[in-house]
Amino acid sequence: MLRRISLALMLLLATSVVAEARCAVLLHGLARSDRSLLLLQGVLSRLGYQVVNSDYPSTDEALQNLVGYVDAAVAECEDPGAVDFVTHSMGGILLRVWALKAENTARIGRAVMLAPPNQGSEVADLLTRSDTLAWLRGPSAMQLATEGETALAGRLPGVAFELGVIAGDRSINPASRILFDGENDGLVSVESTRVEGMNDHIVLPVTHTLMVNDPQVIFEVQSFLSKGYFVPVPSWREAMQRLIDGNW
Repeated sequence: MLRRISLALMLLLATSVVAEARCAVLLHGLARSDRSLLLLQGVLSRLGYQVVNSDYPSTDEALQNLVGYVDAAVAECEDPGAVDFVTHSMGGILLRVWALKAENTARIGRAVMLAPPNQGSEVADLLTRSDTLAWLRGPSAMQLATEGETALAGRLPGVAFELGVIAGDRSINPASRILFDGENDGLVSVESTRVEGMNDHIVLPVTHTLMVNDPQVIFEVQSFLSKGYFVPVPSWREAMQRLIDGNW
């Protein structure tokens, strides 16, 4: 893992800068911070994007009360035009809640969601049922359940903006075989990442938490933001090489 992170950091120095500047807002996942997306922030900045890596108190408030942080992030964009988004996990659901307002949807250029629990997460279901894990419960976490009164993710309408979704199918969670029936990344099933209206969907051999620093994931993020679709590559090594060469 350290080898992969070191190589990815080298990428920041090797990638060429694009001429056209555009604003990209990053939204991290539940119980994470803006630090989790620093590598992606560096790569996109190197490519010429104005990057707003938004930090927000993901465990403290319900999703409806967190949309103001998205407003604030978009307000930092110097270009008054379309804004691109890259989200991880719950950040994707926060974007969908923000996009419930038509004027916000109209502001979105292209968006890439990494491992979004668009139909909820079985892990969130476990939190709602387990007294042992009650200390992990929070307003937003409960909204990520697949069922129950607090569930929100799966009840949101489909997306009305240009969206690409990246799912992972590797897990280091020992409970995965019990919690999930199909492919998953340890926290979210591949099937749950899908949402009506998305433009493209790809599954990569990555885990939920670590995918944000994976060169192949970053390669595909760049591909969708620049072209509007994913361009599958056969290996992690080739993804790294293409990124270094500036060829995606």
